[in-house]
Order: sequence, then C-alpha cells, then structure tokens
Amino acid sequence: MGVPQAMEALRERAALVRESLQKSQTITESMVSILGSFDHRLSALETAMRPTQAEAKILRGPHEDLESYLQAIDQLRSNIQFFSNHKSFKSSDGILNHANNLLAKAISKLEDEFRALLTNYSKPVEPDRLFDGLPNSLRPSATSPGKQGDHGSKNHSENQKNLENAVYMPPTLIPPRVLPLLHDLAQQMVQAGHQQQLFRIYRDTRASVLEQSLRKLGVERLSKDDVQKMQWEVLEAKIGNWIHYMRISVKLLFAGEKKICDQILDGIDSLRDQCFAEVTANSVSILLSFGEAIARSKRSPEKLFVLLDMYEIMRELQSEIEFLFGSKSYIEMWESAQSLTKRLAQTAQETFVDFEEAVERDATKTAVLDGTVHPLTSYVINYVKFLFDYQSTLKQLFQEFDDGDGEVDADAQLTNVTTRIMQALQTNLDGKSKQYKDPALTQLFLMNNIHYIVRSVRRSEAKDLLGDDWVQIHRRIVQQHANQYKRISWAKILQCLTIQGAAPPGGGGGGLLGGDSGSGVSRAMVKDRFKTFNVQFEDLHLRQSQWTVPDSELRESLRLAVAEVLLPAYRSFIKRFGAMIENGKTPGKYIRYTPEDLERMLSEFFEGKTWNEQKR
Repeated sequence: MGVPQAMEALRERAALVRESLQKSQTITESMVSILGSFDHRLSALETAMRPTQAEAKILRGPHEDLESYLQAIDQLRSNIQFFSNHKSFKSSDGILNHANNLLAKAISKLEDEFRALLTNYSKPVEPDRLFDGLPNSLRPSATSPGKQGDHGSKNHSENQKNLENAVYMPPTLIPPRVLPLLHDLAQQMVQAGHQQQLFRIYRDTRASVLEQSLRKLGVERLSKDDVQKMQWEVLEAKIGNWIHYMRISVKLLFAGEKKICDQILDGIDSLRDQCFAEVTANSVSILLSFGEAIARSKRSPEKLFVLLDMYEIMRELQSEIEFLFGSKSYIEMWESAQSLTKRLAQTAQETFVDFEEAVERDATKTAVLDGTVHPLTSYVINYVKFLFDYQSTLKQLFQEFDDGDGEVDADAQLTNVTTRIMQALQTNLDGKSKQYKDPALTQLFLMNNIHYIVRSVRRSEAKDLLGDDWVQIHRRIVQQHANQYKRISWAKILQCLTIQGAAPPGGGGGGLLGGDSGSGVSRAMVKDRFKTFNVQFEDLHLRQSQWTVPDSELRESLRLAVAEVLLPAYRSFIKRFGAMIENGKTPGKYIRYTPEDLERMLSEFFEGKTWNEQKR
C-alpha cells in the first residue's frame, strides 16, 4: 500500500472517531439535561411535599404558636398550587383533596382564633377611662356631665374658644401587641375567600362592645314621645348629658374604633369601610335620634338655649364627623348628622319668632301690686343677655339659611331680632301698666321696668348692638315716666300749700306761693288746708311706702325730686300761715308734721313695706 492510500485510510478513521465523539457529547449533554430536569422536578416535589410536614401543626391549632401556624398555612397553599400545576403526577388528585380539606380546617381554626382573640381583647370602656381622655375643663371633676350644656355660664363664649384648641386622647380599645396578630388572621381569612365571615365576626363583636361602652356612659335610646312626656328639668339635664356624650362618642370612642379598624383591616379597603360603618351604625343612630327628638319636639322659649348648645356641638364635631363618616360607605350617617344640624338651626330660628310673639302676647296675671320690675321683664332681659353669650353661634345659625353676605347679614339679623324682642316687651308692659287703677302707679311701674331694661342693656354686650342712641332714647323715656309720676302724685297736694289771692295776717303779699295777691285769709281756711294736706300726705305715705323702686339710685333720685318740690312749699306755707294755727287751740291737730318729719317719711317711700310693717 502506497503512502497516499495509507493517508486516506487514516483520514477516514479520524473522521469516524470525531463523529463518534460528537455523538457521545450530544448524548452526555442530553443526559445531563435530563438528569438536571429530573433533579429540578425532584427538588420542586421535595419543596411541594415539605408542607405536608406542617399537618401536625395545623391540626394542633393556632393557640400555641400563631406565627408558625400562619407559616404552615402558607406552605400548605404552596403545596396545593404545585399539585394543581402538575396533575400528571400519580396520586396528585388524592393529595390535592387532602390538602384542600386540611386548608379548610386550618381556615376554620383561624376564624375561631380571630373570633376568640377579638372577643377576649374587646371590652367595654369604663366611663372613667373616657373622662381621662377629655381636656381638663370637660372632666367631671371640673364640671359634671349634666352641666355641659349649661347656658347660664357667664363665660360661655370664652369656654367655646378654649375648646377649639383642646386636646383629646382616644382610649386604647385593643392592646397594640394584639393588633398585628388580628391583622394577619384577617388577611388569611380574606385570602381564603372568607370575607363575609370576617365581616360578621368583626361587626358583631365590636358593635356590641361599642354599644355597651355607651350604655355604661349613660346613653339611652329615647323617642319623641319619651321626650314630650319629660318634665323640663329632667329633659334639660338629659340634653346637657347628650352634648357630653356626643363629644365623647365622636372624639374618643368612634375615633378609637376607626383607628383599630384601619389597623386590623389594613389593605382590605372595601371591607374596612363596611365594617366601620356597621360597627358604629346603631350607636350613631341612638345618639342622633335623641337630637332629632328634641329638634322636632314642641317648641318653647326655654328650649332655645339648649337648642343652641346642641347646634354648637354638632358644628364643633362637624370636621371629625366628616373625617369618620365622609366616604360613600357612611353616606347615610353623614347625611343624618348634617340633617340634624340643619334641623336644630331651623328649630332655633322658629323658637326666636315664637319667643318674640310670646313676649308681646304674654297675658300672665302675675300681680305686681307694688309697681316693681315685672317677672316678664327680668325673664326677657336675662333671655337676651344669654343670647349674647351665643353671638358667634347665632351668626353661624343665621347663615345656615342666608344666601347673602354672611357676616354683615348675621350682625343685622341679630340686631333686628334683639330690637324686635325689646319692642315686644315694651308693648306688653304698656298693656300691663293699664291694669293699675292709680295712674301714678302706672307711671312708676313703667319707669321701673324701662329703667331695668336700659340698665341691663348698658351693662351687657347688647349695648354695642343696639347702640348709644337706643340707650339715650330709653333713658329719656324713664325720665318722662318719673316726671309723670311726680305730676300725678304731688300736684294735688301741692295745691293745698297755695291759696290763690291770699296773704298772711299783717298784709304784704310778696313771695306768696301760687300767685297770692296779698288779700287776707281766714284761720278756718288755713286749718282746712293743713287738715287736707295731712290727710293727703298720710294717704300717699301709706300707699307709696308699699310701692317699690328696686334700684337704689333711682329710688333716691325720685325721693329727692319729690322733696325738692314738697319741702320748700311746706316750709313756706308754715312760715306764712303757721302762726294763725299756733296761736289758736290744739295747733298739733293741724300742724302735725315738721318739714323734718316729712323728709323722714319721704325716706320710707318706695320701700315695698306692708301695711303691718308700717303700723309697727
């Protein structure tokens, strides 16, 4: 064999070896790939089978170690997912059935655990714990709950301003360490499709506890009929308590409830909103229904201030109520709260009108025999003074139904309301003054009452609203009634101390009272004048000592005005004609009083003494 032939044979053998090696490499790579795939499947199978080791944990339940229990459920879900994706495996159907049954048991135990955990840590809040969350000024130690709606407070407006910046501390309704566990349980239940079971458990447990907390506080459901049957004093106390309960419920209880609901159901938005709405629905209804019962009950003047108190608390809580119940899930509660605020404003406005009409028509037969300030006057003035404690609230209230330029219109409306009430009072007093048979007492009565009105206005914020002109006009009215009283009471008796065309014995008529001309006068005429004067003065003293001018300054002023007219006239008469009597028999029978006696007796006028007191 030649060299060329040998080389060709060698090349062929090399090619066979190379082909053989390439086939071997392909087979090796295929085997490696197959073995790799098999290893991967074994690994996946091992991973998938690992959760079956958790079965014991799941059957034991979550009490011992909730965190491991939840991990076991996650592993079980991975197992189910694996066999669902690899149904070609032998016995995969049996494994899936077993795993799904085990998962159902696990979720059932989770429900039980969620219910038990939520129930165990959901306890009614004691009132003292709630009071601790209030600002100091609102705690019972500072003021009892029943006084929260006290409209008699002189510092009402100041208190309202202080409350604007007050800090409230909602109570811890569930321990913080428990909340993450409840959250994890809730997430597992939702993942298993048990949203409705979760919703029912949460709603039933928390709603019941919230209502128990309110009952412990003193909240009760009262109907309109219940309200109508109550005595005013009882109802007023309940309204004061309701205002306190509203503040505690919204700022503490509902705020705390919202916080734990957001934490436990974090990430489950639709269910979270629904749960909070259902938990609070009945409690909100109980509170608002009482407000509605008051707002729709029979109107009366004394209810105005509690209506304003109730309106104030609804305005105060408006932002919190909007935060808690402003979303679509709570639209009904939000609208109910808004409706109550409007209803309270409307009823308060209607009560204003009722009050004005009631003042003008008041026909009370309360006897004010001494001409003093009538109870209606003091009642109305106190009413108006209280109104001015609510100035900012009233302006808000007027704007509820005002489409115009808010602030200006509100001021004008308040001025208008106050002026009309004052006018209604004066109209009524004019009518009452006509009941007196003695026209002097009529004038004294009007003087006393208008003076009381003017003095009260000058000392209150009403002065700024009614203005100086109003005050000056009514001060002049007081003076007019005082002048009328003097004219009616004392004109006749002063006539006794003047003798027209008469002069004392001895001639000379200069300086005689009443235009005496200087002609002589008989002793009999002088005796008759003294006698008439005594009778009239004693009658005036007897009657007008029983009359009353309650204001000491006005009383002294009126006595002085009478004395300035009476005493000079009496002194002059005695000086001119007294000798005619003193020289005769029994002068004391006619000249009974010295000017000093009259001055002393005048000091007894308008003291409101009874007839028996005068006899003593």
